[in-house]
Amino acid sequence: MNDSPPPMNPNEELPPPIQDPVIAAAAPVATPAVPPAGYEQLLAQFASDYLQDKRSARRWRFFYRAIWLVLLALVAWTFMSQRHYMPAPTTPHTALVELRGEIAGDTESSAELLVSALKSAFEDEAALAVVLRINSPGGSPVQAGIVYDEIKRLKAKHDKKVYVVVEEICASGAYYIAAAADEIYVDKASIVGSIGVLMDGFGFTSLMDKLGVERRLLTAGDNKGMLDPFTPQNARQRAYAQAMIDQIHQQFIAVVREGRGKRLKETPETFSGLFWNGEQAIKLGLADHLGNLDFVAREVIKAEDVIDYTPHDNVAERLAKRFGAAMGEGAVKALRSLAPIR
Repeated sequence: MNDSPPPMNPNEELPPPIQDPVIAAAAPVATPAVPPAGYEQLLAQFASDYLQDKRSARRWRFFYRAIWLVLLALVAWTFMSQRHYMPAPTTPHTALVELRGEIAGDTESSAELLVSALKSAFEDEAALAVVLRINSPGGSPVQAGIVYDEIKRLKAKHDKKVYVVVEEICASGAYYIAAAADEIYVDKASIVGSIGVLMDGFGFTSLMDKLGVERRLLTAGDNKGMLDPFTPQNARQRAYAQAMIDQIHQQFIAVVREGRGKRLKETPETFSGLFWNGEQAIKLGLADHLGNLDFVAREVIKAEDVIDYTPHDNVAERLAKRFGAAMGEGAVKALRSLAPIR
């Protein structure tokens, strides 16, 4: 007797499995997950913030790379392009040196730069004479004195004349330098003179008393705090300072008398610090004639070609100065316009 089950038809469907009703009732029914309310909006905001941060980071990287590229380019250009002088021809010409603005150690009218330009002008054998064109209110008596002494030395060494041409103003330390010239030419409306010395400052003692501010100053030396603006003025120290500037004034007067000689027509106001227009300066012997640069080159020196020996900033130096001054402001604007990096 064969008890084996009959062969299964492969096309026959199997009956569904029998489940225990107790187990089926106890099994949890799977329900689809439902996102919490506002989930899509939160996800969109997160994605937006993420993209904004990435853009901000890229902008900052670009900003800093641009700064470094500009700085490197300026440094390279500055080294390759030194302060330039106009090349002097071999034919006879008039040598020009410009004195503009304040005379001080950190300006283009410093003694260092002016003396360097004057040396180049005097040493050029093709330069028949030197014209110092001035448009300056003055400045440091020390810097002016250095230039004055060097002009006197170069004149004697190279046997060349120096002419000063005044544009708008030649006052105080600028006139100190002009006194070294053989002749001074002015415009009738130029401002000339101001032969004097000043030492200025402020005093805040009364304001401090009103505000209830106490000045605490410790010094080693009785006069170390001399002319301190927050300390009442000391009569003895004031007299000392006055005597010092009086001595410098006398040095200034001696230079003008030596330079102008018998042409100078002294009056009680000549050395009082007053200034005059060009016409009056000629009458007082502080200047010689009316004339400009072209007139002096053509009619006096007899060399119409004018060559400028003044050192000028090249383009890289000018850009570097402007970039340095504007860099802080640009950084602040960039901080305000770019989103913060988290």
